[in-house]
Amino acid sequence: MASPKLSVLVAIAAASTLVLTGCSAGSGGNQTGEPSGEITVLTNRTDIVDTVFQDYVIEFQKTYPDVSVKFEALTDYEGDTRIRLNSTDYGDVLLIPSTNLGKDQYAQFFEPLGDTAELSETYRFMNEASYEGTAYGLSTFGSAMGYVVNRDVWTEAGVTTPPTTEAEYLDALQAIKDVTGAIPNYTNYQDGWPLSSLLGNLGTADGPTARIDMTQDDAPWTEGNDIYKIDGLLYDTVAAGLVEADPVTSNWEESKNLLASGEVGSMILGSWAIAQMQDAAEKAGKPRDTIGFWPMPWQTDGEFTSVTASDKFLAVSRNSDNKNAANAWVTWFVDESGFAASQGAISPVISDPSPDTLSDFAELGVNYVELDADLAGEESLFQDIANESEITLGAEYRQEIIDVARGAQPGTKESFFADLNERWAAARVTLAE
Repeated sequence: MASPKLSVLVAIAAASTLVLTGCSAGSGGNQTGEPSGEITVLTNRTDIVDTVFQDYVIEFQKTYPDVSVKFEALTDYEGDTRIRLNSTDYGDVLLIPSTNLGKDQYAQFFEPLGDTAELSETYRFMNEASYEGTAYGLSTFGSAMGYVVNRDVWTEAGVTTPPTTEAEYLDALQAIKDVTGAIPNYTNYQDGWPLSSLLGNLGTADGPTARIDMTQDDAPWTEGNDIYKIDGLLYDTVAAGLVEADPVTSNWEESKNLLASGEVGSMILGSWAIAQMQDAAEKAGKPRDTIGFWPMPWQTDGEFTSVTASDKFLAVSRNSDNKNAANAWVTWFVDESGFAASQGAISPVISDPSPDTLSDFAELGVNYVELDADLAGEESLFQDIANESEITLGAEYRQEIIDVARGAQPGTKESFFADLNERWAAARVTLAE
C-alpha cells in the first residue's frame, strides 16, 4: 500500500528519460555520438555487485552494446573514495561521498549534469547534489527515516504500536530485553556507516529548515533540537544497556540475520533497509512481513513525521576519459534499471509509484518532509562548519558517543554535548572572519 501523503508530497511529473547535458566535446574521451568504450563504476554494494549488477549490465548493453562496464566494489566506500579523490583515479562513475566533501568542491571532482531546476521536473532530491543551480549527481534512490523492527520480538514484549515518545521507546526496548532476551537495538558500531545514517532524522521535529537552522546556531546540541534528540537518544539507549554487549564486534551483514531471526529487535536505518531485512527473514524461513518499519518516537501535534532524502548520488568523474558512456550509464541506471524498486525504496524518478515497503507509514498516517535547499551562497556552509569543528556528523563522533555512554571513554552526556557545541560555535566564528 503506497502512502497517500507521500504521493501528495512528490506529485507526479511527466515520465520522460532525460538526456544529461553536462559533458562537452572538448572535455576528453568519447564525448559525442553513440556511447562506446569501457567505463569503471565504483560502488558500495559489495553484496550484489557480482549478481544483480551483472544483470543490469546485460540489460544496459541491449541499449548501449558498445559500452563495457566494469565495477569496483569498496567495503569502506566512504573512506576509500575520499582517499582516491586526491588522485585522478576514482573511476568513470561513482557515488558522491556523503561526508567531508563540501558542495563547493563538486566541480573539482564531478562533471556537471545539467540545470538543477530542469532536472527537478523529472527527478527527486536534486537540491542535495547541486551547487549554485548546477546538478552534479542523480539519486540512486530515496528513503524515509525510521527503524526496522522484528514484529515478532516487539509483539512478544507486549508492544504492538510504535512508541510516541522517547520514554515510551526506551521502555519498549527495556521490555524486549527483559521479556524476550533479544538485543533491543543494534548500533552497527563497527561498520560505522549505519551510524552516519542517523543524521537523516534531522528535520523530524524541527521541520524542513533544520539543516539551515544548525548553521545559524552556536549550540545545536541543546535539548529540544533535532540533533540533540538524535544523538541523545543514541546515548540514552546505550547507557541503559539496550544495545549489543560489545559494539566493537558488530557486523553489518550478520546484523541482517540477527534481526531476521529475532536475536535483535530493531535498528535505526532508512527505509532502504527494509527489503534487505525482509530478504534475510525469507532466507530464515520466516514471512517477509515479519520485518516492519516504524517512525521515530517524536511526534508533532500527535502525528509522526519522517524525513525523506536520497541515499547516494551517482556522478560522472571529472577525470573520466569516457564521459559520454559514463553519462549513459548514470541515466540508464536511474531511469531504467529498477534498482530503487528492487530495494523497496523511493524512486528518484518522480513519476514512479511509492514503494509497498512503506505500508506501515501509510497506515500510521506519517507525514513526510524533505529538507529545504541550502541558502544561496551557503550551499557548503553546513559541511564547512562540520569540517572546521572536526565533527564528522558521521560515524566517528557517534562511535565516541557510544564509547562514553558505555563507559569505554571518560565523560558524560552533558560534557560530551557541551564539547560539541563549543567546537561548533568556534567553527562558526572562524568561518565568519
